[in-house]
Amino acid sequence: MIRALFVSSRPLSWVNTAFPFAAAYLLTTREVDLTFVLGTIFFLVPYNLAMYGINDVFDYESDLRNPRKGGVEGALLDPRMHRPTIIASIVTTVPFVVYLVAVGSPLSWLVLAISLFAVVAYSAKGLRFKERPFLDSVTSSTHFVSPAVYGLVLAGAEFTPQLWAVLAAFFLWGVASHAFGAVQDIVADREGGIASIATVIGGRATVRFAVIAYGLGGLLLLLSAWPGPLAAVLAVPYVLMCAPFWNVTDDAAETANRGWRKFLWLNFVTGFFVTLLLIWYWVITA
Repeated sequence: MIRALFVSSRPLSWVNTAFPFAAAYLLTTREVDLTFVLGTIFFLVPYNLAMYGINDVFDYESDLRNPRKGGVEGALLDPRMHRPTIIASIVTTVPFVVYLVAVGSPLSWLVLAISLFAVVAYSAKGLRFKERPFLDSVTSSTHFVSPAVYGLVLAGAEFTPQLWAVLAAFFLWGVASHAFGAVQDIVADREGGIASIATVIGGRATVRFAVIAYGLGGLLLLLSAWPGPLAAVLAVPYVLMCAPFWNVTDDAAETANRGWRKFLWLNFVTGFFVTLLLIWYWVITA
């Protein structure tokens, strides 16, 4: 059971939600306190277990038809694990949420509520935002951007135009990443009766949409505070990652998995350079 829960939480993606919160909170408060530690742990594991675990439970039928499920790209949960996964998601999440609510403000409660609602609404029966084209990409991006916004609000940050530019660029990165990731699942999703941005507008249009979103995100970073504009160049590898699939057909959509595998590792490389830029920003604003 532990192994199934571990795989379901997508370990390769843990940093994608923990890092935004940790960076936002630390750059604002300039100190490591209990809230920083517990918040980072929450967005590292429990948050991802809830987000991806719920997804694996409600996507079981389509996952059966998806050859990339059953490894680092997502668990293929045995039906016997569905109930334990939901229970584990609740049990590991609630204690952290109770603490974060206790130390937060009404505005931080609102942001956290939106973040958790997006986690549930994306996959849960009756909501299924993942089956509403474009809203699926927006909701997925919210999964990654909301921890950063929450960290900023919880720490009492001042939302300047430059900061909004960074958040908007991050949001476009999330939208583009979800859209591109959906391309590889077109066949499996259609066979499982699941709609997505990619199944509705097609693989070719979705890839082109992702390229545009990545590019706009990079341009927005040019409006951020120094050395933020240097991060604009980091959008280029993502555009190049999508480029080979510019004319991909729906029948060949699964070939986009080659690009997606590069995406998973590209995030670590990008994260390294973003960290260097954040350290630079820390030093010059100290």
